[in-house]
Amino acid sequence: MVRPTMEDVARRAGVSRALVSLVMHDSPKVSAPRRDAVLRAAEELGYSPHMMARSLASRTSTVLGVMVSDLRNAFFAEVVEGLDAAARDSGFELIINTGGRRASREQRALRSLLAFRPAGIALLSPVLPVKSIDAAASACPVVLVSRSTRLTNVDTINDDGEAGSALAVDHLVSLGHTAIVHFDGGSAANSTSRRRGYLAAMRKHGLRPEVIHSEHTDAAGAKAVAELLQHDELPTALVTGNDFNAIGAISALEDAGYDIPGDISVIGYDNTSLAALRHVSLTTIDQPRMEMGRLAAEALVQRIRGQRAEPVRQLLNPTLVTRATTTEPARRQR
Repeated sequence: MVRPTMEDVARRAGVSRALVSLVMHDSPKVSAPRRDAVLRAAEELGYSPHMMARSLASRTSTVLGVMVSDLRNAFFAEVVEGLDAAARDSGFELIINTGGRRASREQRALRSLLAFRPAGIALLSPVLPVKSIDAAASACPVVLVSRSTRLTNVDTINDDGEAGSALAVDHLVSLGHTAIVHFDGGSAANSTSRRRGYLAAMRKHGLRPEVIHSEHTDAAGAKAVAELLQHDELPTALVTGNDFNAIGAISALEDAGYDIPGDISVIGYDNTSLAALRHVSLTTIDQPRMEMGRLAAEALVQRIRGQRAEPVRQLLNPTLVTRATTTEPARRQR
């Protein structure tokens, strides 16, 4: 089918193309009857303005690009929800793609977003090299969510991963656990701070740390459990890289005949919607996902409108959410 044009709408409404353009730009100069006639004709024809063409013609854009690290991870969906709400409040729309947690694919995804000539771009936990982020920031404002940078032309929105992992360890120690293993996030942008927080908290309590390399996926959580099961003695608790990783670990442990939390306590990170499901009921560290998205959108809009040039560095405080996957170690229960 041929896409209807402004000329088609003008003919159907019996007005000029210029008047249709005024209506589509919500101009106050158009009378109510003529506005209604144009909008009725547009609806009948299925016409909607082409945002790219409008941006090119006006040399301004009302589009914000968003690159999501992993579409399967509910954390990013909840950040995007907050970002979208704040963007719409400021008159912007989102276009979204994904880099699939691979640097080469993220490079292509970023080039694709830039081809739309967006007003700004939000990169959610990217694994892109710094030079690629810097190059994108020379084309339009850029904000990073769940990744830090020293680039002064890029804003960042993060939670305090060190504090979050420390909360997880402190909670487990308070229950009596001493054998606590960390499944880290591998190459994920926020895994370093979470690993650092785990190590520092274990040292603070005089405990021996153990880190098993993993990734922020359920499959990686299951793989880390397979490695863990090769040990002569299992830990009594796990601090996992994120909720997705925790769910994979729990599934693998239960498949191997272990009870959660009776045999092994498990803590996630993010407090996604998955963690709160009744049959999951995952103890986790909460990041304010919607708030992070809102702050990311606000940072972009401020840059776009020339309201600020200095970088924003938002560091939000995580909190512990206690549910059903942590309890005292079995030897203390007896």
